[in-house]
Amino acid sequence: FILMTTLLLATWMGSAGAGDAREVVLGPGDMLKVSVYGSPDLATEAKVSESGHITFPLVGEIFVSGLTPSAVEKKIADLLASGGFLRKPQVNILTASLQSQMVSVLGNVRNQGRYPIEGKRSLTDILAMAGGMNPEGGDIVTLIRADGSKSIKEEIDILAMIRSSDMSRNLNIRSGDLIYIERAPRFYIYGEVQRAGVFRLERNMTVVQALSVGGGLTQRGTERGLRIQRRDTEGNLQILKVNSGDLVQPDDVIYIRESLF
Repeated sequence: FILMTTLLLATWMGSAGAGDAREVVLGPGDMLKVSVYGSPDLATEAKVSESGHITFPLVGEIFVSGLTPSAVEKKIADLLASGGFLRKPQVNILTASLQSQMVSVLGNVRNQGRYPIEGKRSLTDILAMAGGMNPEGGDIVTLIRADGSKSIKEEIDILAMIRSSDMSRNLNIRSGDLIYIERAPRFYIYGEVQRAGVFRLERNMTVVQALSVGGGLTQRGTERGLRIQRRDTEGNLQILKVNSGDLVQPDDVIYIRESLF
């Protein structure tokens, strides 16, 4: 599943393309490459200051924070024309880096870090940029974003989204968003099994399937009297008798007894 998810995310990222970088809103820390057609002496690289300004030859400081690159192109062209420097100037801006438009990806992904958002980026685009989930990663993605003075938390079930082909939950990511990949749920098995230990819990896994993950019973093991240690909603430990077809829950501890015969 991890491999399938990574390949699907990479495919979606490729099909979405890099997006139209001109839709980006500029902010402090962004590096711009500005050129004017027919005037190579005006070509310059400018970094947006903390106050939201850049400095451009002939016209001086220009406030650009909150504007798109195309809007800044028009603003510079108008200033050059109104100042009598050029007639009908054609200004072009390339975003060399977008430090103001970043999203953080943490948790169980292959490459944690901060990633730039250039143009429209979906959740699957960003996950693909981070290399997809690592083997410990679960199916649930938590998205935290600022909404004024408060934060909003969304949980997206990636596996359900893929299986249903319902991409309505493939949300567009905004600058400042935090994406966190939960660890996959696990269960524990010990006693008379071939491989005791902790294992990834798949959806709707039954006790007998969990036993197969542990390599099956030893020659001394028996499925009679199967026991699961499970904590209730209040954190109290319960010891439950179960059948082989019962579902295993996250953090269950399955104990396989030794046969008396």
